[in-house]
Amino acid sequence: MEFSQSEENEEVTLSKFESMLKTNSVFFFDSNEFENIIHHYLESGKIALAKKAIKLGLSQHPASLNLKLFQVEILIFENKLNEADRLLSPLFEIEPNNEELYIQKANIFSKKDQHEKAIQVFKEAIEIAEDSADLYSLIGMEYLFLDQYQEAKQNFKKCIELDLEDYSALYNIIYCFDFLDETTEAIEYLNSYLDKNPYSEVAWHQLGKQYVETKQLVKAVTAFDFAIISDDTFIGAYLEKAKVLEKLNRFEEAIENYKITIAIEDSTAYALIKIGYCYERLNHGDLALQHYYQAVEEDPALDKGWMRITKFFMAKKDYQKALFHINKAIDIDGDNAAYWLLYSTINERLSLLEEAERGYKRTLELGDCELSTWLSRGDILIKLGEYEAAKFNFVQALEYHPKSEELEFRLSGVCLKLNNMDAGYAHLLTGLHINLEHVFILEELFPEVYQRKAVLQLIENFKNTHQ
Repeated sequence: MEFSQSEENEEVTLSKFESMLKTNSVFFFDSNEFENIIHHYLESGKIALAKKAIKLGLSQHPASLNLKLFQVEILIFENKLNEADRLLSPLFEIEPNNEELYIQKANIFSKKDQHEKAIQVFKEAIEIAEDSADLYSLIGMEYLFLDQYQEAKQNFKKCIELDLEDYSALYNIIYCFDFLDETTEAIEYLNSYLDKNPYSEVAWHQLGKQYVETKQLVKAVTAFDFAIISDDTFIGAYLEKAKVLEKLNRFEEAIENYKITIAIEDSTAYALIKIGYCYERLNHGDLALQHYYQAVEEDPALDKGWMRITKFFMAKKDYQKALFHINKAIDIDGDNAAYWLLYSTINERLSLLEEAERGYKRTLELGDCELSTWLSRGDILIKLGEYEAAKFNFVQALEYHPKSEELEFRLSGVCLKLNNMDAGYAHLLTGLHINLEHVFILEELFPEVYQRKAVLQLIENFKNTHQ
């Protein structure tokens, strides 16, 4: 159902149709005009208007097969699958060799998660279709739904055999190779494809990514170069090439490629950050910082930009400037766990323990429940003498990290400090069972607890029994 009218005729027809809806007048349109109107509304996502056009079209052309097919398509979209099936079945008697009927029938099976039946119907459609490339693609998608990646790959390959420029199928083939961990096979296939289509920037780009996967970095650079030769405005190829050049420590060349992407696409914050990082690796601190600032000016919400600036000053041990910038980042996005974690680290290095603890607590609230975050917060609470809060923190942490001797030994120390003897000894024994060698944690954090006669005796008895 191709949309065949010229743009000018299309606008006139649409204007006339919409005028009819507004005035409740009745104008006549031939079936082709209705098809074009419906197609336009479907492409625009205006389903309600498409449905009105189908209803009016069928009232004027009740025998139109294409209008009925549009009606079936809408019903499938709305998940009214049984109703769509009832409308579709009698159409096979009218025009049994219409491949669109088979496609819609298969779509109904697919929406019902009956993918094997959908595949069978698509195969029947291939028997009568003049051009089967799209059908092989649809079969490939059904096999993807079934997680049958080998079969999906074979059908997408048939698409390529029929149309070398079908890049959607090519991407799907590579997706299958990736899922199956067949990197070597992917490289062989892409090289074979490039023998037939040597100026395909997409294939060269994908080949380069496969070489990166196999750590063949020099070959990857060459592949990206060929992608750029095929299309010198292909930003993706410049970016991937630049990232590989970074890995090869060829930072000047990486900067050059990142700058090309900016020239093609105007300033992009990501490229500016990467340029800054390369300058930092080249020990050009001023240029690095200049590009980081440009990046956050371009996109203030880009967390990597603020992180780079903050870490730049941390590396120079200029913690006050680092704190200034991470505070600016938090003002922009107070729900970014990575910001709060960095905020905590900086405050801890500035010996601002209350602020550091607040930051770790906020980090945990935002979902960063790494063991190191729980430990850092708890250790600060211990330093602050907040033993009950430290105990509660470590108990919460055990829910996420139930077999951590680091938590058990800390809980033992806190409980014994609070004279909760039974719990203290229980946690100590649990920690010893997990990893006896790490009992030094108790000694370092709670030396006075560790030196208690009962504690030393328990540890000694455990060693004698378990060694």
